[in-house]
Amino acid sequence: MAATEDLEDLPGVGPATAEKLRENGYESYQGIAVASPGELSNTADVGESSAADIIQAARKAADIGGFETGSTVLERREQIGKLTWGVEEVDELLGGGVETQSITEVYGEFGAGKSQVTHELAVTVQLPSEYGGLEGSCIFIDSEDTFRPERIEQMVNGLDDEAIEAMMALHGIVEDEGDADAGDEALVSELVESVLDKIHVAKAFNSNHQILLAEKAQEIASESQDEEFPVRLLAVDSLTAHFRAEYVGRGELAERQQKLNKHLHDLMRVGDLNNTAVVVTNQVASNPDSFFGDPTQPIGGNILGHTSTFRMYLRKSKGNKRIVKLVDAPNLPDGEAVMRVEEGGLMDE
Repeated sequence: MAATEDLEDLPGVGPATAEKLRENGYESYQGIAVASPGELSNTADVGESSAADIIQAARKAADIGGFETGSTVLERREQIGKLTWGVEEVDELLGGGVETQSITEVYGEFGAGKSQVTHELAVTVQLPSEYGGLEGSCIFIDSEDTFRPERIEQMVNGLDDEAIEAMMALHGIVEDEGDADAGDEALVSELVESVLDKIHVAKAFNSNHQILLAEKAQEIASESQDEEFPVRLLAVDSLTAHFRAEYVGRGELAERQQKLNKHLHDLMRVGDLNNTAVVVTNQVASNPDSFFGDPTQPIGGNILGHTSTFRMYLRKSKGNKRIVKLVDAPNLPDGEAVMRVEEGGLMDE
């Protein structure tokens, strides 16, 4: 939507202000309409009163801010896409896959497979819709130096032959008639390169940089919507690592949660405005007060718990097996599934 809308038509927005707004990712009336006056004031270098007037005008122009009927909400929800994990049992647990316009949190201890999930989704998002993909590209914010292009290559090779052929067709990779001797290996190699080209990776060096990258992600996602592979997945691995390391002790807890809250709402905005799935991984801590059951708890407290639409808990099982537990979802029952982490990616049990 968006980039074609003339921001200068809003009252109080001249060419200089419009340019500042665009540079900071506010390219549509809808993006401005859901901003706060303080946020817009800092971004566009205008007074809060002027920022409030701009937001109000954008809300009228974008026709948002009012109530709507349940049937209208249902109609809009029909636009939501479902992204496959590549594991049938987990997709069933999620009611068809990872939802767009939602934040899905995946938490678990070290080695549980959280980064495996983000890598797998970065591949499956590029599949045709009939294979559970969203025919889109991915933004990957890497805060723990976990992204490995070699792993993406293994996962592309791990797809079944039909999915690989369909993905090749979608990516415009076809075998030349005179190149029959080149074999499938060369074509798959070309496909891997094409898949990697559609994953936008940025390494976050601290929490402030991570917040900045989320704001930049909105700009990239918005600009991509008219392209052949629009951004349909935003992955953050991990969401809490920098916040946990930089804000230590109870005295800094309030500030940490405040910054984390803003960061989550920036991520949510990317999902809502661009019909994008947002998947974040989260670390865990052990609760010493727990006498029964699993003592591990996700980091981030109630702010993350309330903001995440879906919460998934991964835990190790025997060998390469992992238990995937749906802990919280607004419209789905709790449940568990089993998957395997193989060289070729996430597999059915």
